[in-house]
Amino acid sequence: MNIVFIKAGLLALFALTAVSCGKLDVVGAGSVASFDKVLKQIPQAVAPDEMNGGWSLTAPDGSVRFIWSKNYAESPLYDVMIEFDADPFLAAGLDPNRMPDNFAQNFTFYDGKIMAGTKLGQEQARYQGEATPLAAYEQIVKLKRGNVGYHMAMDHYGVSLGGGNLFEWAKDMDANDKDIVFVLNPEPFIAAGVDPTRIEGWVFAKVTVDDANGKPVEVDKILKPFNLK
Repeated sequence: MNIVFIKAGLLALFALTAVSCGKLDVVGAGSVASFDKVLKQIPQAVAPDEMNGGWSLTAPDGSVRFIWSKNYAESPLYDVMIEFDADPFLAAGLDPNRMPDNFAQNFTFYDGKIMAGTKLGQEQARYQGEATPLAAYEQIVKLKRGNVGYHMAMDHYGVSLGGGNLFEWAKDMDANDKDIVFVLNPEPFIAAGVDPTRIEGWVFAKVTVDDANGKPVEVDKILKPFNLK
């Protein structure tokens, strides 16, 4: 009798574990499906990025790109990042020499651009077939699942770029007027003299996010949203 109860208990535990794992994978799987739709919505904006060893998605106005690596072992700088024009930030007061000490961890100036990103690791990516833009994103979900999240308030999936910076996209573009959003942490820019309300082409706003305990809180962000439809 005890053996029967033990077996039943183990089966129940395995079932709960499977359900739990399935729930944990919902965000990862959903992010892949929705990212695929974004790529197909603007195929002309997706291109190889040889310098950074990956792929790039360029915003409709050409001022900012999301870049993701094909192989973390070969990325020269960051594995995921956004690259944007520095001029609007310089015009709003940015003094690069006043950036905080930790600025170099997530930001780099290069040829009139600012790169905000992070290294994900040193893994050698392995593909079943071609390293397409979607397959390269799937490597993030597979190898660095903790960097992929869901922003409930905006109904967005997103990739953390480190330092409070993100690239987000709509879970459902048909139900969202912000199909892709480039997100920056304003703190290091403010510390370096930037008036975040004066950055041309960007929006300084309060955004609701979940804190470490899952409670909604408002934080300041610098945003550049686009409707792709």
